[in-house]
Amino acid sequence: MTDLVITRIFDAPRHLVYRAFTDPDQLAAWFGPIGWTVPRDTVDMDVQVGGHQRFTMINDEDPSQTSPANGTYVEVIENELLVGEESVAHIPAFGTDVMRLRLEFFDEDGGRTRLVLTQGPFPEQWASGAREGWGSSFTKLDKVLA
Repeated sequence: MTDLVITRIFDAPRHLVYRAFTDPDQLAAWFGPIGWTVPRDTVDMDVQVGGHQRFTMINDEDPSQTSPANGTYVEVIENELLVGEESVAHIPAFGTDVMRLRLEFFDEDGGRTRLVLTQGPFPEQWASGAREGWGSSFTKLDKVLA
């Protein structure tokens, strides 16, 4: 088992990058790797400790392929930190009951933002696919923030 850690610099101020993760319209506009979309009507968020984030990614070529997400926020500091947990007990290959996603937002020079994403634990063989998925999603996020 391993935790995935990704650091990414976005050419946008911290409050806008944070909003991309917490505003349902924004999340639907970019989330999911290229080839997947998140229909706005599937997004439901209550961004506070104990609140939830629910949405469904749908494969563009085969809409019968879906990937629902249903997380609970366990830490929230506006424009600084989002931490969520999601049950993965229904996926035996994970070997754990809960996966955690931690997003830390930092100011960078020039009005940019450094995001540090930590997600896991993952089975070793799944971590590279998750890294590729986030990278692809962040390419879409770059366009939304531009």
